[in-house]
Amino acid sequence: MGQFDFVIVGAGSAGCVLASRLSENGKYSVCLLEAGGSDLNFWIQMPIGYGKAFYDKRINWMYQTEPEPNLDNRRSYWPRGKVLGGSSSINAMVFIRGQDRDYDEWRDRGNPGWGYSDLLPYFKKMETAGDGADDWRGGDGPLHVTDPSADTHPICEAFIKAGGALGLRHTPDFNGADQEGVGRYQITAKGGIRMSASRAYLWPAKGRKNLTVIKHARARRILLEGRRAVGIEYDCKGKRQEVRAGREVILSAGAINSPQLLMLSGIGAGAVLKEPGLDVQLDNPAVGQNLQDHLALDYLYKAKVPTLNDQLRPWWGKLMHGIRYVLARRGPLSLSVNQAGGFYRSREGLDRPNQQLFFSPLSYTKAPPGRRPLMNPDPFSGFLLATQPTRPTSRGHLTLASADPDAAPRIYPNYLSTDFDIQEMLEGAAFLRRLAAAPGLADVIEAEMAPGPHIQSEEDLLADIRARSGTVFHPVSTCRMGPADQGNVVDARLRVHGLGSLRVVDASIFPTLIAGNTNAPAIMVGEKGADLVLEDQAECRF
Repeated sequence: MGQFDFVIVGAGSAGCVLASRLSENGKYSVCLLEAGGSDLNFWIQMPIGYGKAFYDKRINWMYQTEPEPNLDNRRSYWPRGKVLGGSSSINAMVFIRGQDRDYDEWRDRGNPGWGYSDLLPYFKKMETAGDGADDWRGGDGPLHVTDPSADTHPICEAFIKAGGALGLRHTPDFNGADQEGVGRYQITAKGGIRMSASRAYLWPAKGRKNLTVIKHARARRILLEGRRAVGIEYDCKGKRQEVRAGREVILSAGAINSPQLLMLSGIGAGAVLKEPGLDVQLDNPAVGQNLQDHLALDYLYKAKVPTLNDQLRPWWGKLMHGIRYVLARRGPLSLSVNQAGGFYRSREGLDRPNQQLFFSPLSYTKAPPGRRPLMNPDPFSGFLLATQPTRPTSRGHLTLASADPDAAPRIYPNYLSTDFDIQEMLEGAAFLRRLAAAPGLADVIEAEMAPGPHIQSEEDLLADIRARSGTVFHPVSTCRMGPADQGNVVDARLRVHGLGSLRVVDASIFPTLIAGNTNAPAIMVGEKGADLVLEDQAECRF
């Protein structure tokens, strides 16, 4: 049994931040438990290698949802990082902060200190932007963000030109003064190598004597004494062990595993917990509820001009670009496949963008898990154009499948369960067609391959959405932040309602989805959460 000031569960996007920030002043001892292993893996560090990591059970929880009635009863594959760095070690690396109104809405839901003006300093603190600091960007933070424009495929220009033809301006920085428009995405990378939360925060902190990182440590339950968290029971290398926290236990296991661990510890809806035979420690029906995720729709086009398919499909292309990457850390292997995109309004009368675009200068056929790496593109010149509504109103939930910690939870996304979400997906599909027909893309498109030009009526478009739309891997809100009397799990200081010395600090606390990719705000939550912990410790008298 070990004794530390703080025990953190999960070395993911927020957990790595916490481990670094809570240990950097030297005052406190910190133990970081991670269910996975080391991130010193070629397919993790090479940016496009996430096509391999996507289906690698050694570093990926590889969750499957329950059949989704509104998506033709399809199961959705939800990769989640099980490795140092968590999902920041296997994601597509697109760095998007979100819109200022997103965070003002968080504040207005009863969360003081979580408005945009409160959080911008944390976004700036955490990053080193490639173009340096300004009013919106940081210049000396641990997380390096790169503008890869020089290495993006030339066909991205056709996408930007098409956006301009529809009235969307070219936006060089989606994290600057205004998010709206089209342009190239910035990514979390430095020197052609992935900049995960582990590389940014944990690698520099590993030598600290007051920080202990335990890998392959599968948390089983939170140890409680009365209404106070005092430690974690976990399995490591076939042995059942315990670690004690003198000050706080902090869950940073993500939007799936944090609520799962709360429920395994008897914290959740009492009636539900009794079914697998768990003792109810705290009856809070909000645990695991309010699940939100972005749902996207891809359109596949055959191109008249070469795309990345032509470079990466043949063996000699892989070899040539592999050599270039090894020698210079440049080229397509140093990038995400989501090279360009943007934000737009799909109808008149909106006061801000409600949809996000993704442009990938290659195409691939998604195979069942484990069958084929995503970085192996189709044998023709092609590209993908995708849209996702940014603020869906559908809400899902997750629950335990059993009392066994090794059993994956049951995930019910409940996609497209509101008329609003269905209408926004239809509007997005219509916009993709308009974009493809605009000067720029129209000049390079040979044919629409999916869904195909025969899909025209609203009925057929909706059927296609139900048949082909899929997650963008942004689950949040299962331990939602807000007042206790409004169906929430943690308060504005991320303390679990009804319990002492226990916090949740990760994307599960988001009150709502943000307009964009979720990794940057998850890291920001780690920065903000660390400050909250340290502020509260300064007020304590031990």
